Amino acid sequence: MADNSDLLAFVRARLAEEEEIAREAGGDGWRTPAEAPGEVHDRTSGIAFVVRSRGYDRHIAFQDPARTLRRIETTRVLLDEYEEIAALDTDRPAQDFASGRAVGLGFVVRQMAAEHAGHPGYRVKWLPRFSHWGPPSPPPG
Repeated sequence: MADNSDLLAFVRARLAEEEEIAREAGGDGWRTPAEAPGEVHDRTSGIAFVVRSRGYDRHIAFQDPARTLRRIETTRVLLDEYEEIAALDTDRPAQDFASGRAVGLGFVVRQMAAEHAGHPGYRVKWLPRFSHWGPPSPPPG
């Protein structure tokens, strides 16, 4: 049995930090009006901020706090699914459905953690692992 609770806690903590930032930014959806290039507007059509560099305004508006909060919620659903079977996510999993599900979800959660590899709490042991899945190869010759 594997104890992946520290991995889950790490990813959940990063999501909580991101959620706090999005809420502090108002939690609103942003948009970039075609008639006002470089301006990013909030839900009241007020100017949230101005970015005069080409392309940054649309990218920033696309990453608005409301979208971030929706992504965090869907990510938490995935983490909850993984938490139920995380103990089956081992270096040598059984070859059954539950173990395969655990390894697959574990790979995704490790990818999420790897987004924060520069964080002081990140552990190298969380690097995504690749394992051979399937029947053993026949002996040579």
